[in-house]
Formats: sequence, C-alpha cells, structure tokens
Amino acid sequence: MKDFPGTPGTAFGLALRMSQFIFAAGSIASMATTPSFFNFTAFCYLIASMGLQVIWSFVLALLDAYALVRKKVLHNAVLVSLFVVGDWVTATLSLAAASSSAGITVLYFNDLGHCHFGEECQKYQISVALAFLSWIPIAMSSLIMLWLLAAG
Repeated sequence: MKDFPGTPGTAFGLALRMSQFIFAAGSIASMATTPSFFNFTAFCYLIASMGLQVIWSFVLALLDAYALVRKKVLHNAVLVSLFVVGDWVTATLSLAAASSSAGITVLYFNDLGHCHFGEECQKYQISVALAFLSWIPIAMSSLIMLWLLAAG
C-alpha cells in the first residue's frame, strides 16, 4: 500500500483525527450546555452523531499516536477496510446530523423568529458550525482511506 499524508500512522493522519475529535467534542459541549436542546430531535441526533464521532476519532488518534511512537505501519488490508467503513459511516452520520440541525436552526430561529433565548440560540449555531467543521476532516480522512484501499 502507498504511504502518503493522511494515512494511518502519519503525523497528518493524527492531525486529522485530533481535529475531528476536537470539533466534535466542541459541538457536543456547545449543544449540551443549553437547557432545552432535547426538545428538538435533530439536536439530539447531532449529540448522538458527534458522540460516535468523538469515540471513533479518539480511538483512531490513539492508534495513530501508537504507530508514530513505535514507527509502525498500519496498512494491513483488513485494518484499512475497517477504517474505510468506519470513516464513511461516521462521515455520513455527521453530515446528516449537521445538515438537519442547521435546517432546524435556520427554520426555527431565523425564519419563524422564535429565538427569544439569546445566548442559547448562539450556542445552537456554534454547535452546528463545529459539527460541519468536524465533518471536513472526516470527509478528507474518508477519501484518503478509500484511496489507500484502492491503491492497495
């Protein structure tokens, strides 16, 4: 298998995983600090999706860090196949959650004018923005993993 930036066990791969983790954790923190996010199904879905993203990214960041410290190559075909499936599933869930939450945020708070909460509305918007920012590195990682599997 080819060795290019973003593959498992590289510094750029670790940076991608850590950025996924940080943005997803920030999205959860911003949403969870609002008192009424549970009243909106899309926001609950965002929390669940970002929770899965945090777990997936953290575990793979640990694997990348281990590979970097031990100077190991994580290009086993079975392992890469697992990374491809996991990345594509989490990328799809993250994009769907961020999009649905963005739709609810725009519809409810901007179009209908029901945003009388002030700071709470800003937290919803920050959470959605961080969810989209979390999706960007997972999309990059998904494409890199697919490319690595195809080049295998």
